[in-house]
Amino acid sequence: MTGKRRESLEHQHRPEVIRHRLREPSRVQNLPDAILGGIDGCVTTFAVVSGAFGAGFSATVALVLGVANLLADGFSMAISNYEAIQARREHVEGVRRSEHHYIDQVPEGEREEIRQIFQRKGFAGEILERVVETICSDRELWVETMVREEHGLQTEGLSPLRSALTTFVAFLVVGAMPLLPYALPGLDTTRQFLASLLVAGLMFFLIGMGKSLVYHQPVLTSGLRTLLIGGAAAGLAFLTGHLAQTLFGVGM
Repeated sequence: MTGKRRESLEHQHRPEVIRHRLREPSRVQNLPDAILGGIDGCVTTFAVVSGAFGAGFSATVALVLGVANLLADGFSMAISNYEAIQARREHVEGVRRSEHHYIDQVPEGEREEIRQIFQRKGFAGEILERVVETICSDRELWVETMVREEHGLQTEGLSPLRSALTTFVAFLVVGAMPLLPYALPGLDTTRQFLASLLVAGLMFFLIGMGKSLVYHQPVLTSGLRTLLIGGAAAGLAFLTGHLAQTLFGVGM
């Protein structure tokens, strides 16, 4: 570890810095939503472009189909993400209500649950009883501890609207990239497709690299893995379009 890196870590773990960080509101990590939206957007639009090229469609048709799918699928994905996060929030609230009810009806049983939870963490004897007493003396802390420790639920940072918007924006921005060559005049269909292929490949690789930097994964491996996933989806779409053109004579 370099001297600067160690100095930075030591600064982040000073008592006053830790105190300030813990007092800050919990910040939701929207990166997974952005990654999901970006990958799916690029896969969706380039799959449409590949299918259209494989079927022999014109550039205009490919562009129209790509834009239509970009908007419709992006909106659908954002709504689905919104509903999923909202359902999680409602589930957490339902568990909270249940725990409040259990504390009212069987407080000693709930205290015993707290005791056993922290006993499994290595606490024992007088220290364990002090922990139990401290937690159970604050009803909200008691409930939140049960929600987290017994049910394993995240209680903060669940924002359906923010997740949906992040997914939608990432889907539109990244998904629009493979369509750009089809909006440029002066290129024949084959060159437009090849340019779109290069752009889509670059997007997949960059998304993989960005993911690796945040999640501390090997940069090249993560980029290539994401590129292969997107390429497989696009290849399947191309073969489907080409097969449809062969079997049914579809093409424009």
